[in-house]
Order: sequence, then C-alpha cells, then structure tokens
Amino acid sequence: MSVQEGRVTERLWNSNYLKVWAANFVIFFSFMLLTPLMPSYLSDVFGADKQTIGIVLSGYTLTALLVRMLSGYMVDSFPRRTVLVVSYALFALCFAGYLVAGSLLLFAIVRTLHGAPFGATTVSNSTVAIDVLPSSRRAEGIGYYGLSNNLATAISPSVALLLFGAYSSYDMLFWVAFIIAMAGLACTWSVKCRPRECKKCDRRLSLDRFLLLKGWRNSISLICYAFSYGVLATYIAIYGKEELGITGGTGLFFLLLAVGLILSRLAGSRTLRRGLVVQNATIGTAISLCGYLLFASLHNVWGYYGAALIIGLGNGHMFPAFQTMYINLAENSQRGTANSTLLVSWDIGIGLGTLVGGIVSEHVGYHAAFWVAFAVNLFGTAIFHLLVRGYFERNKLR
Repeated sequence: MSVQEGRVTERLWNSNYLKVWAANFVIFFSFMLLTPLMPSYLSDVFGADKQTIGIVLSGYTLTALLVRMLSGYMVDSFPRRTVLVVSYALFALCFAGYLVAGSLLLFAIVRTLHGAPFGATTVSNSTVAIDVLPSSRRAEGIGYYGLSNNLATAISPSVALLLFGAYSSYDMLFWVAFIIAMAGLACTWSVKCRPRECKKCDRRLSLDRFLLLKGWRNSISLICYAFSYGVLATYIAIYGKEELGITGGTGLFFLLLAVGLILSRLAGSRTLRRGLVVQNATIGTAISLCGYLLFASLHNVWGYYGAALIIGLGNGHMFPAFQTMYINLAENSQRGTANSTLLVSWDIGIGLGTLVGGIVSEHVGYHAAFWVAFAVNLFGTAIFHLLVRGYFERNKLR
C-alpha cells in the first residue's frame, strides 16, 4: 500500500504480478524467436516448397483457437495455478520437440500440437494476472500486462536474426527458445494465488461454459478490428516489396507498430486507472481507423510507416480497454472464460482477414484488400458505438 494524493493506493507491481508479467514476456519472446526463420528452416532442412511451408506453419493456429475455448472453462473449473503450470510445462517441452523432429511430418505434428499449450498458457497466465492484481488497479494492470507481449514481439525477431547471423545454427535457436521457456516456467511455478472456490462442473453441455455470451457484442466489434490487422500483418511485406520497392522495411514497420502500442499503453493506463474504460476504447478505435484509412489511401513510404505508428497507438488504447470490458461483464468465476472469449474473437478475426485478404489481393489487388480492411474496421467501429458502449455501461458488474 502507498499513500497518493491523500488516499491509500494498493501496490500494482507486487511480486506475483511481476512473475506473471515476466512469464507472459517469455511466452511470446520464445515463440516469436523462431517465427522469422521457420520458413527458411523448413526450406533448407526439409526442402519444403512455399505451399507446404504455409500449411505446416498454420497448423498451430487451429489448435490454439480450439484449445483457447476449452482452456477458459478449465481455468474457471480447476485451480488456476495448476492449469497454468501444466500448460506452461507442455508449452516449453514442445520446443524440445523441434530438436528431435527428424522429418517434415514429425515437425508438422510438433508445430501443430504446440498451438494447444500456447493457447492454454496465454489464457491461463492472463487470468492468473488478473487474480493477483489489486481490484482497485485491475484495469491499469491489464494495460501494463499487454506491454510484456508487445515488447517480446518487437525484440525477439531481431534477436533471432542476430543469433542466426552469428552462429548459422537452427538447433541453437531451438535450444535458446527451450531454455528461455523453462525460465518462464520457473516464474509461474513460484506464483502464489489466493484460494478460490472453483466453479462446480455441470453435466449439461452449454455454450456459456466455453464463451462469455454477454460479450458477443464486444466480440463482433473485436473480430472486425482483428480482421483489419490480419490483412495488414499478413500481406505487408509482399505489398511493400512489390508495390513500393521496400525490401527490408518490414522490420521497421513492426518496430513502429510496437512503439505505438507501448506508448499508448503507458498513456492509456492512466485513464484506465480512473475507470475510463469506454473512453479509452473509443479513443483507440478512432485512432486505429485513421491509421487504416491512411494506409489504404496513401501508397508511399509515408503512408506505409506512418500508418504503422498510428495503428499501434490505436490498438494500444483499444485492446486493454476491450479486455477490461470482457472482465467487467463476467462474474469472478468466469474470468478465464472472459479471457478466452477475447482471444478467440481476435484469432477468428485474424484468420478471416488472412483468408479474405488473400482472395481479394489475388483477384483485385493489394489496394482493394487494404480498402476492405478499412471498411471492415469502420463497420466494427459502428458496432462499437451502436451496440457495445451502451450495453457495457448498463451491464458491467464492477
């Protein structure tokens, strides 16, 4: 506890929160460490063609999506720390699986299976993070929690390229990812959660055991935002190369995106601390919409890099606010379900954006695909203002 402006403030950065924050950083750092070199590895070691590489690397997405729905129910029905430790251990062990996979088929199996503990670990770790946060600073803590994966996503690809450039060893990268993931497991092992009564199992199978039905309005809006991001993130590199002649600028694009995310999360945490959740989401959606409009309409390096920073600023405001809204619509016994609903909605949007963006860009062109991304983002913003804002204010539990 600390005294601030005449009132008692609960400590945000307690030891348990620091541990789950670090554990989340490690989840994304270790996973993203392999991402930029996976295509090269499959091509160099197994002689896989582009189509095969795409199939192998996309397998984890499906398993992560399916398991996230189940893991929300698991962390609400069983001791959350136990679910976290088990899923984190399996997540770390999968990195060792890459080392022993001696054929393309075995590698594809390991990669696909890796999506399951990745999905379960992200849900359980974020739920435990909410549990260990003081209630008076929960919204603020959610904002800072997201910084961990933003930082990891921004740093790890560059670290991977530096390590591979120095040692030219794929196995060394697998070992580094495995060791780092084990360090994250050690962090979660020492986390102490408050005792809680687990939700009693109901023999009846119903959808609300896996998804937060009260959050369906939020999910429609969030799917639209994820759709737009999926189009950009998937086709940004090839668009920059073919249309703008930018051959090595993808790293800078995502670095600027990460800078925007980090800056807006730091600034937005102050307003979230005051309970201005809807206001934060409104600002974020408006800024993101401007970013997609800039990218779709301005076909040069200024639009390319400027949109990255603006979209990062918008998403950094929006995402923690949306997560807070999901949590505030749910009972305490449904926090896992709320988190899984958020992540499942984002995954669905990313998948749809990747699929539709590919079809549109193939038949009409990249510019049309980016205008579609803007239009869907605009639709999501309209849904937010018409359906989400008022419903949340009337039905929030805290």
